[in-house]
Amino acid sequence: MENKKALKKSIITVIGKDSVGIIAKVCTYLASNQINILDISQTITGGYFNMMMVVESEEVLKTFPMMAEELNQIGEEIGCVIRAQHEDIFEMMHRI
Repeated sequence: MENKKALKKSIITVIGKDSVGIIAKVCTYLASNQINILDISQTITGGYFNMMMVVESEEVLKTFPMMAEELNQIGEEIGCVIRAQHEDIFEMMHRI
């Protein structure tokens, strides 16, 4: 098991066809990894699900790349695209 790492704020996006349990699956993963949800927004438009979350943890047991890959795998299982990005990178990419 790896040493505990500080996880700065991160942005998680989930996009895909709406189905039962998307939020539950993602939130269960986050809770089981001691990752706190600071803010969450979700919409369903034309049958498509879109969610954005701001998360952080001071006691995450996994590295950021490992968490991002596991979320990606969950997305594949439920038919969604799940991406995790460090807040700093997300903000730089979305500056106008």
